[in-house]
Parts: sequence; C-alpha cells; structure tokens
Amino acid sequence: MLLSEIASRLGISLKGSDMEISGVNTLAEASESELSFLANPKYAPQLETTGAGAVLVSADQAPDSKSCLISANPYLDFARAVQLFAKPQGSFEGMSPLAFVHEDASIDPSAAIAPFVFIGRGARVGARVRVFSGSYIGEDCVVDEDAIIYPNCSLMAGTLVGKRVILHAGTVLGSDGFGFAQAASGMTKFPQIGRTVIEDDVEIGANTTIDRAALGETRVGQGTKIDNLVQLGHNVRVGRNCIIVSQVGIAGSTTLGNGVVLAGQVGVAGHINLGDGCRIGAKSGVGKDVPPGQDLSGIPVMSHGAFLRTSAIMPKLPEMKRRLGKLEKELAALREELANKGK
Repeated sequence: MLLSEIASRLGISLKGSDMEISGVNTLAEASESELSFLANPKYAPQLETTGAGAVLVSADQAPDSKSCLISANPYLDFARAVQLFAKPQGSFEGMSPLAFVHEDASIDPSAAIAPFVFIGRGARVGARVRVFSGSYIGEDCVVDEDAIIYPNCSLMAGTLVGKRVILHAGTVLGSDGFGFAQAASGMTKFPQIGRTVIEDDVEIGANTTIDRAALGETRVGQGTKIDNLVQLGHNVRVGRNCIIVSQVGIAGSTTLGNGVVLAGQVGVAGHINLGDGCRIGAKSGVGKDVPPGQDLSGIPVMSHGAFLRTSAIMPKLPEMKRRLGKLEKELAALREELANKGK
C-alpha cells in the first residue's frame, strides 16, 4: 500500500517522498518498507536510529531524514493504520457440518460457524457473525451482526450480545450469579433467573466471566472495553465507554457510570455506585459510593494525592517508630526529673 494512500485513508498529511509500505512495526524493529510511529516522547531518540521507511508523528517531532505522516494524535492514527494491515483470524466460511445447530435456531446465511460449535434452541445469530470452535451459544441467546466469538466461549441461555462485540477465548457470559440464602440446614441456592446483556461495540478479554442477574439484568454498556480475567457479579451495571483492566472483581448489584476506569486488580464491593468519569488506581479496594470525576487509590480508597503521600511515608515507618520510642523514653525521663524536683 502506498504511503500516500494510507495518508488519504486516515485523513492526515504526508511529508516527504511517497513509497510502498508492506506493514507496520515498532521503531526498534521496523524495516525500510514498514511504517512506525512515535507517541511517547521517551522513544524520541529512536527516530534517529530506526530502520523504518516512514514514521507517523506529530508535526513537531517529524524528522527531516524520513517520510512522515503528520498527525495530531499519533497513537490513535497509528492504531487506525494497523487496522489497514491486520488480517482477521480464522479462515473458515459458512456453517460447518460438524457444528450442532438446533432446528429452531436462526442463523444468518452470512454468518461463519466453525466445527464443534453448539447453538441451542431459539438462538439467533446475525449477519457476518463469526463463531470459533468450541463455543456454546445456549437457548434463546441473541448474537447481533458483526460480532466475533473466539474459541471456547460460553453464552448461557438468554444472553444478548450486541453489534460488533468481540468475545475473546474462554469468555463466559450468563453463568449463575453467586447467590445463596442461609438456612438452618445450610446454604440454599437463590435461583438466578435474570439475563446478561452486552451492548454494541463492547470487547471482552479472555477468561472473563459476567454473571447473569438474579432478577432483571446484568448489563455492560456500549463501547466498554474489558480486559482478561475480570469478574462481574450478578446485577452489575456498567456504563458506556468504561475501561476495566485485568483481574478486576466487581461484586453484585454495583453500578458504574459512563467513562469509569478501573485499573488492574481493583476490588469493588457490592451494592454501591461509582459515578461518571471516576478513575480507580491499581490494587485498590472500593467499599463505598464514589462521586463522579474522582481519582482514587488505596485500600480503602482515598484521593490519589493522599495515597501517593501515604505511600511515600510507608517505607519510613520503621525509623519513625524507632524515633518515637526514643522520644517517649526521653519524655518519661523528663517527667520523672520534674517530679523529683517538685518534692
């Protein structure tokens, strides 16, 4: 693909000579026929040593020695450039005779169903959906157009998946929520009879699990991106365009507003609300409502600034304890001396 064609398709400008581009790569590893990019100033020195034939950069970083694509947002535009070269996974087309599809299921003719897929009674699979081997789509599930379901995903009965959703390998949607009632004889299971709803343009990472609701819905809002190994409990509601990073756990009936960011290993208690745009730092524990727009960290969470100050103090605590013990002894000696003088 010509560099000028890439510029035209991305809506950005070309500085320097046109050339044929065979692919994309990092500054450190790109060849003379590949396009690379600079978004982080930390890697700016590599512009002088890179073997890339062309680079996608901001105007103030553009070297004179190379052809450049000039962008106001290099990271975003390079992501769009990578899409031009990315090859979709999976070469299968049509419906494999090795798949089981219930006679009462509805499969769009343009969908691709790989071998060893199970599609249950009443399920509906939309146009251009791709379902990879080992996946289970239960009774009355709906998978809307252009969704991709990678290998070994499980959609339990009644799960709804929107347009252009991507489910990575091992994702489980609609498993029973963790609901039990205490009885004299032991724990009695609270039947989970709700459903799981995934709105349009959501991407869910490998081995993430999202439970069905006890009653009503567990819902993930449009455009939200969820990393690998995340757990969403029953009746959790996630707003639009949220980012949930790996190993986050959200307990039941908690609500996230729009644009919420949860960094890795955040734990969120049940039955609380996180307001629009709040951001929670890695390994934090959230046990109460969070107002909109807050940046919080720590266990329990506090303002991110207070967390940083507290973290800076932590290594000094042993020395502070030693000094405090010494001061207490000195204070006790002074009190004893003053008491003796008063006699």
